Amino acid sequence: MATRLKLGILTVSDRASQGAMEDTAGPAIADVLGPLAPEIVTKAIIPDEPERITATLRNWVDAGEINVIVTTGGTGLGPRDHTPEATRPVIEREAPGLAELMRLHGLERTRLAALSRGLVGVARRTLIINLPGSEKAVRENLEAILPVLPHALEMIHGETAQHPDDG
Repeated sequence: MATRLKLGILTVSDRASQGAMEDTAGPAIADVLGPLAPEIVTKAIIPDEPERITATLRNWVDAGEINVIVTTGGTGLGPRDHTPEATRPVIEREAPGLAELMRLHGLERTRLAALSRGLVGVARRTLIINLPGSEKAVRENLEAILPVLPHALEMIHGETAQHPDDG
């Protein structure tokens, strides 16, 4: 992979942000992405407040140090699940195929995956990936897209003109 993965991990959880629950999903992100040798630039745990989510994503994108932001939490149908809505104003182009691939992979394991509303998209040269809040769902979703992430980063950074299968 020509482009080094520079990672931001954002856990969106009211309870974890208050210290009432341990965040296991955030560390799982780093674990699953381990084979790509990511540099973890920043990580945070914040409550499910749309303005705060949007501001955090914008700040991280604007800093220009991160090329992948993975969020965990806030993608369900609950009254405090706002991550997709807070992400949408930040991204410039959606990557629906990646979100669909994650949901499809999840549906092979549980019908509950159909309830995830996570988005994937690009803001400047940063790929933003919304994941559900459970550690199990984080692992399953990232495993689904792990094989295509290096090529996606190369495309975002204009480093590839040829599809890897065109050999």
